[in-house]
Amino acid sequence: MIYVYLFFAFFIANLLGYGGGPASIPLMFEEVVNRFGWLSSEEFNNVLALGNALPGPIATKIAAYVGFSVTGWGGVAVALAATIVPSSVAVILLMKVLQKYRQSPVVKGLSLAVQPVICMLMLLLTVTIFNDALQSIGWIQSIVIAAVAFLLLTKLKVHPALVIVMAFAYGGIVIPFL
Repeated sequence: MIYVYLFFAFFIANLLGYGGGPASIPLMFEEVVNRFGWLSSEEFNNVLALGNALPGPIATKIAAYVGFSVTGWGGVAVALAATIVPSSVAVILLMKVLQKYRQSPVVKGLSLAVQPVICMLMLLLTVTIFNDALQSIGWIQSIVIAAVAFLLLTKLKVHPALVIVMAFAYGGIVIPFL
C-alpha cells in the first residue's frame, strides 16, 4: 500500500506542478512532509538544498531520495515513474493542441493566470524554509547567509550552484563550531 501512496504523492505533485520542478516543490513538500510525514521539514529542506547543488531536474532528485528513504530501490522506481509520467504524457498529448492554438488569447490567458499561483506556492515554501533556518541557526546567521547569497547572486553574478556549495561549506564547517 505504501507504494500506492508514494506513487500518488509524486504523481499529484507533478501533475499539478505546472511550470516544471520548481513549481512542484511546494506540492511535494505538502505531500512528503505534511500529509505523509516521510521526511521532517528540516530533512526536506536539506534534500532540496542538496538537489539544487547537483545537476539535473530537482523533482526527480527529490523523488528518488524520498522513494529510497521510504521503501528502498522499489520506492525510487515508483517515485521516479510518478514524477516523470505526468509531464511526459502531458507533453505528448498536448503539444499538438498547443501548437494549433498557441496564438489564442485563452491559451495565453491560462498561462498567465497560473503564474501568480506558482509564485505564491514558492513564497510559502521560502517562508517555511526560512523559519526552519531561524529555528536551527538563529536570526543572525540566517540574515548573514541570506545577505551574502543575495550579494553574490545579484552584484557579483556568481552562479547559484556555487552559492549553494558555499552555503553547504559554511553550514558544515563554521556553524557546528558556533
